[in-house]
Amino acid sequence: MVFGRGRKAKQEQLTDSGDAADTAVEESAATTASTLAGGGERGATGPFDVSEIDNQNGYVDLGALLIAPTEGLQLRLEVEEASQRVVAVTLDLAGSSLQLQAFAAPRSEGLWDEIREQIGQSVGGQGGQVEEIEGSFGTELIAKLPASGTDGSQGYRVARFIGVDGPRWFLRGVLGGDAAINRDAAAGLETLFRQVVVIRGENPMPPRDLLQLRLPKDSAAPSPQQAPEFGQPDRGPETTQIG
Repeated sequence: MVFGRGRKAKQEQLTDSGDAADTAVEESAATTASTLAGGGERGATGPFDVSEIDNQNGYVDLGALLIAPTEGLQLRLEVEEASQRVVAVTLDLAGSSLQLQAFAAPRSEGLWDEIREQIGQSVGGQGGQVEEIEGSFGTELIAKLPASGTDGSQGYRVARFIGVDGPRWFLRGVLGGDAAINRDAAAGLETLFRQVVVIRGENPMPPRDLLQLRLPKDSAAPSPQQAPEFGQPDRGPETTQIG
């Protein structure tokens, strides 16, 4: 992988109609249900808390998140215009994307159930639709928003939301591109999601506050052969905001 800068790619898949997305979602949900026993538990499969790994060597250090490098991976930091703070990191791999955000969470309960409801309300308010399915990380959310293609045709932007509650943190991922509707296309990004390490820190924080991200330190970056490409900072799509 290489380190560089570039523009942020689209995070949602544009389809000609809702039928193709509906079929793909139904098929993937059926496949997942037949192959998984339970799901949604971190266990030994990740994502991980920093206390659960032996050391931080070999990761791309983005502050609150450690990312495992892999061949072909590109990373893009997304910056909030008003404050100029980094609010998300997007992983691009094989034509699909995975946006990551980590939040402070209560010690005694998770946030995912509440956040799914809020995402549903936001998408519905924009004329879109949401569907809950059982997937590799437990309950997931498929969101479809009306959108126009470059040729003026009407279709949908599709995004797949996944979330995992950890010790005093919550990690949310938003899959876009083919990975939003195709489990095979999502496999590489799902693996990267499971390898993410969250550094919550010891400072008290209100629930839902974003954990601080930053550009990686040169001294902590992987070797040039492994370092991921870094894209131009940009702002994330509105449908992925939960604050």
